[in-house]
Amino acid sequence: MKLFFTKTMVILAIGLLLASCSSDDDNTNITGTGTLGVEFDNAFGSNDLILNAANTATSNGEVLKVSNVKYIVSNIVLTKDDGATFTYPKGESYFIIDESDETSLVLDLEDVPAANYVKIKFGIGVDEANYNLGQTAQSAFALQAQSAGLLPSWEEGYKFLDVEGTFTASNYPEATPFLIMIGKTPANYNYKEITLNLPTKALVRTNIAPEIHIVADVSKLIDGMNKISLTNAVNIGLVTQNLDGVFSVAHVHND
Repeated sequence: MKLFFTKTMVILAIGLLLASCSSDDDNTNITGTGTLGVEFDNAFGSNDLILNAANTATSNGEVLKVSNVKYIVSNIVLTKDDGATFTYPKGESYFIIDESDETSLVLDLEDVPAANYVKIKFGIGVDEANYNLGQTAQSAFALQAQSAGLLPSWEEGYKFLDVEGTFTASNYPEATPFLIMIGKTPANYNYKEITLNLPTKALVRTNIAPEIHIVADVSKLIDGMNKISLTNAVNIGLVTQNLDGVFSVAHVHND
């Protein structure tokens, strides 16, 4: 009888432990707010992007040396595992990703409601509604964008994405400058929203600050759904369409 009693106690202890673990994952017991990091890791094909280094040739046989990568990330929305969403405060949701500035590559989102997040959505550029509010309404971010070279003038509008460098090809053996740019045109505004599923839930807690690692494959801007040759004038509309294939989530850290 003593042995049976001991086994019963062990089984009971295991049951309580499992119940406790299950309770930790129950959304009804998740309260408070936490911090969520969103890292943007720029790449070129299967390799890390290194500024001013030759990359593998595109499908058009063009070899790029990228000297500048900058883009605006905005309007972040997170989706919970129950389908509810959290929209990061719009006034605080404009960021500039600059490959030459390592401190810009990780966005620290604060006061995020504790939850299990399964999806992230963000814009590339400044949405038209906010732009139409005028420069005064965006004074702080407008100054930041001007300093980064992403707002030549208010009338011209923001550069949502700016990638520059030089390229060579069989018919262009000398290094030739190129510019890949997305921004508003007289015909289209070209703001784009990206939605990505997370391979692992981001567990935001008061004591857990997850980080979502997003890879941005710059080569897909011209070598994605639309194959664009730099020897021709780059069509902003086609580059904007290619944005759908640029971003992917590599993994989520929950620590």
